[in-house]
Amino acid sequence: MTDSSLDDLLAATAHCELEKFLHSPQCLPVHDFRKAQRLWPREPNTLSLYTVAETAPHTDIALTRDPLTGAHRGFCEVRNVSGNLTAKNSTSMQRALGMPTQNIKGESTDLPFWPGGLEEPDIVSEVVTNEADFINFETNLETIPPGFQRGMEFDEPNTPTASSGAVKDSTSSSASVGSGGSVPTMADLLAIDVFRLDEDWIYEEEEEEPADTAATATKKADSKDVDVLDDDTALELPEGESVVTTTAGDEQVVEKKAKQWAVQVDIDDKVLDEFHSRIPRMAHRWNFELDPFQKLALLHLHNQDNVFVAAHTSAGKTVIAEYAVALSRDHMTRTLYTSPIKALSNQKFRDFRLTFGTNNVGLLTGDVQINKEAPFLIMTTEILRSMLYTGSDVIRDVEWVIFDEVHYVNDAERGVVWEEVLIMLPDHVGIILLSATVPNAMEFADWVGRTKKKPVYVISTLKRPVPLRHFLYTGNSKQTSDQLFEIVTHENHFVTEGYQAALAAKKGRSTKLPGSQGSRAPPQFTNPKQDKNIWLSLIHALSKKDKLPVVAFTFSRKRCDDNADQLTSLDLTTSLEKSEIHVFFQHSIKLLKGTDQKLPQVTWMRELLKKGIAVHHSGILPIIKEVIELLFQKGLVKLLFATETFAMGVNMPARTVVFDSLQKHDGTQMRSLHSAEYIQMAGRAGRRGLDRTGTVIMLCKGDVTEASELHKMILGKATQLQSQFRLTYGMLLNLSRVESLRIEDMMRRSFAELDSARQKPEWEEAIKDVKQKLNKLEALNCLICTTDLDAYYRLCSRLCDLEKSMMVMLQTSQEFHRRLTPGRVVLTDTSLFRSALAVVLEHRVAESSPICTLLLLASAQQAKGLDEKSLIVDQATVTPYNSSCDVYMPEGVCSHVIVKLPIKCITGITHAVLKVDIKEILADHRRRNTPPYRDDPPNVSTSRCTQELLRLVETNLSGVELFDAEELKMKRVEYLEQSQEKKRLISLAPNYSCIKCPSFKQHFDFARRKASLNDRLVELKFQLSVESLLLLPEYHQRMKVLKRLGYLKESGVMEMKGRVACEMGSHELIITELLFESAFSELEPPEVAAVLSCMVFQQSNCSEPNLTEGLKKGRDNVLRIAAKIVAVEQECGLNTSVEEYQAELKFGLAEVVYQWALGTEFVNIINLTDVQEGIIVRTIQRLDETCRDVKSAAKTIGDADLYQKMDKVSSLIKRDIVFAASLYTK
Repeated sequence: MTDSSLDDLLAATAHCELEKFLHSPQCLPVHDFRKAQRLWPREPNTLSLYTVAETAPHTDIALTRDPLTGAHRGFCEVRNVSGNLTAKNSTSMQRALGMPTQNIKGESTDLPFWPGGLEEPDIVSEVVTNEADFINFETNLETIPPGFQRGMEFDEPNTPTASSGAVKDSTSSSASVGSGGSVPTMADLLAIDVFRLDEDWIYEEEEEEPADTAATATKKADSKDVDVLDDDTALELPEGESVVTTTAGDEQVVEKKAKQWAVQVDIDDKVLDEFHSRIPRMAHRWNFELDPFQKLALLHLHNQDNVFVAAHTSAGKTVIAEYAVALSRDHMTRTLYTSPIKALSNQKFRDFRLTFGTNNVGLLTGDVQINKEAPFLIMTTEILRSMLYTGSDVIRDVEWVIFDEVHYVNDAERGVVWEEVLIMLPDHVGIILLSATVPNAMEFADWVGRTKKKPVYVISTLKRPVPLRHFLYTGNSKQTSDQLFEIVTHENHFVTEGYQAALAAKKGRSTKLPGSQGSRAPPQFTNPKQDKNIWLSLIHALSKKDKLPVVAFTFSRKRCDDNADQLTSLDLTTSLEKSEIHVFFQHSIKLLKGTDQKLPQVTWMRELLKKGIAVHHSGILPIIKEVIELLFQKGLVKLLFATETFAMGVNMPARTVVFDSLQKHDGTQMRSLHSAEYIQMAGRAGRRGLDRTGTVIMLCKGDVTEASELHKMILGKATQLQSQFRLTYGMLLNLSRVESLRIEDMMRRSFAELDSARQKPEWEEAIKDVKQKLNKLEALNCLICTTDLDAYYRLCSRLCDLEKSMMVMLQTSQEFHRRLTPGRVVLTDTSLFRSALAVVLEHRVAESSPICTLLLLASAQQAKGLDEKSLIVDQATVTPYNSSCDVYMPEGVCSHVIVKLPIKCITGITHAVLKVDIKEILADHRRRNTPPYRDDPPNVSTSRCTQELLRLVETNLSGVELFDAEELKMKRVEYLEQSQEKKRLISLAPNYSCIKCPSFKQHFDFARRKASLNDRLVELKFQLSVESLLLLPEYHQRMKVLKRLGYLKESGVMEMKGRVACEMGSHELIITELLFESAFSELEPPEVAAVLSCMVFQQSNCSEPNLTEGLKKGRDNVLRIAAKIVAVEQECGLNTSVEEYQAELKFGLAEVVYQWALGTEFVNIINLTDVQEGIIVRTIQRLDETCRDVKSAAKTIGDADLYQKMDKVSSLIKRDIVFAASLYTK
């Protein structure tokens, strides 16, 4: 039989066998139980038990480059500590790479990379330097094994020892060859950090150098071939830092002065002239001359410096971002660009793609991932935070991170994300901060520099590329359309004449109103018809002056729509522009299905755009907003009604900006615009290269705004950058996964703790100073006082604290203040007059603290040149307890003083009231305080008051009766408890022997100085400890909540619920609790989508949805779990309420989402609610992100059914207009 026939036979047999198995699976051998116990004999191989896996090499060869030029300098040997390091057990950059499928997003079980600026734990150095665990293989080894009588000798052969094989006692140990001799031990060798030596040492043998002297040390410091600084010291020291090199014995000591973390870069003409010589080959070029601030920023980027660029809108900050991208392209690294909002990310993606090419730019947002392998990635800040927490391998290759619109850190809700990202960035990543002008740029840069341990160079410019002129418009018809009054010039000078002219014009027209009476002021509010006339007259005037296009900022979505509807009679475009608008609009909406193209909003906007009018706010469909933005950039939109979100980072300037109103509702109340808000929106006026000046117009529909308020708004300072750092459960859980990274370190490095970070060196020096003073204090040499002086001092200190606390409680009672009537005699305690009686002349309650004008007895000498401030006693000073109640009596000739003292100086109220003429006394006091009458004697009323007070003192020298707590109606439990404790301590005071010492006063002063120093030491140590952190109490409370709910063990180890919560982007606890209660198992996929919509919908006021029984059950479950979480938080000490917590869960779009998931057309679901179309689309898009989080959580816990269900939910809602592709990504 031939080979071919045999092959044919075998193939036919195999085909028959395969067909039999496919038709009858039970015939497969796996079902044959007789083969289940078959064994395959194997040959025993005992040598395999000795097989040991090869260990990773201890060292590796690494390429070294010049940190400034990137030039290759050679190779060096480095420690290899990454043999067993993975993303699951290490935060080091040397750990193994993760799975290629997870290199962008990372996994929630992976550890983040170690944050830059924190001292990274070094496993090798810990092993070497930890003396407690270090085994010295030369000196600390046992020589006799257990049970043996003879041992091993480790002495060198030439060392005189006992004869070979001598029996050694079990308690003896071998001598060390390295101790005290010239032969180094292994510990000595390990202690030498050969890897800190200069890399050239590997290739060139060092020459012998003479003994270290000051000259030799200086020469080494100046040498270019020998590095005397640590590796973290730059080749060129940053400005503000200097190095002092000294010698100490055989070691060279390099001392660095305090580093300046924020460096203000001034415009230097010499540096600018040398710009092209310093950067002979630019990584990117432009077809225009760069501004000075741009050149300075580029120079620092070439030096690998962190920069903070603050400039006005449209000043050209994008040039810095573009150059950073070009640099990383030349270096074959990555650059990440972060923005605060998704819309800005999409726009920047389009702009940068036109500059650097389609393949070099990628986009990562919540619902879109385009070209994610590109070297330049644009993303939202939340995406970057997620990548940092999950240890994405993309971070390894990042050279620069660009933070655009840094002033967004002031956002109360999302500002914390910026701080988290800046803190978590690894050490090798450079930081570029781009912001509008802010008054505390240096302060913020100082925080970033301290956090990352690298200086930040601040480059700012106040020069606008297009100066602005600000006007008031009072017209309301064509006849008054010329009433445009300039109030601030392009040189920022306030024009008072223009403001007065606006007032006159407004007042003159109001006098002509029929039936006007009184002040004849114009109405505060206008009706729609009046609004229409104002806008028609204004647009007519601007069109005549060639001031179009116009952006009209209106702080209400409904008002934007109404204004646009009222101006349909306007036609601002030519026939050619109409044609271009129509073609572009129709081409753009082809991305939508047929029914979506006929939506009412689409049809309405099409007609508006043909007339050159458009509306831009969050209620507009995303694709329509993009059409409007692109047409606006082409100059085809002449009048755009927009909310303030249009001014957030979008580079779309107009010729004119109009403010419909200078008042806005901030969610709680109506208020005037802040200066920063006004400047941000007004900055859209003026197109660089097209307009000489930009025009800003404020409509005066009602009264003309006050001049002071306008001055503050237009010429005031921008809002300072402030920390919005707060603790979230997501942050706590993500950081709890890293054992070596403490959450307290994250809190300490927040922007809110900048002041503490700045004062840390001072506190450390103060601790040294206090310790030195304590050491200099000589011990008290007194047999009497050494027994109980310290205890007596503590008793007196406690008595002083109690008296102060009780007095504060008394002074807050209404009865206490009611008793302080003019003429009342009170007991005071001041630095000069202890236990002195005084007469109340005037009692005035101020906002900060009440003030009393008192008349006190004093000697004639004391009354001269008395300073009121010097009388206020330091209540922190501890004084010995005085059992006697003697009242102060001045010595010599008795006079008086009249002073104003805070109420805390009053220690008691007597029953005595003097009948005196208070007005005469105060008038006489004011008269005698003037220079001509300063030496005049007091009048009769003052003298009578002084004599009566003196008579009262003389009759009560041993003490005076005071109002007690009951008479002052003080019934607080705390006061009564402290009163009892005070009585107990007073009864103990006479039992101390130290009070009998002849030198008791001097010894008590010594004890006070010592205690004061010890208290200061405790206070300084407290400031340096984590206990001083502002958010530490809340941190402990939230950690207690996580442990009570089962997310963390008592030891802090993360449980399964914690791992699931780490998958969530928001509402971690509620969604996790829903998962573990299987709340989604009984719901259908559309119902799951509807229930989860409450996590992402944010609008408060909307129509009530019509929910099914299943949706009602799901809603009740969510609210029940929210109440459960709040109850635990309250038990743990957090100040939360069920009502506020449940109010964040809004079910207003539950019915809409439910119908959308069922497949209902978008044109039909918009009739189910009064929520605008754009908000519906945005809510469903964010809902898809939440569904993906729940899907990942289902994978984590191994719930296949829930995984499939959430996959089904995503497929149901991801369709049609809601997930239409962005025009910027096409």
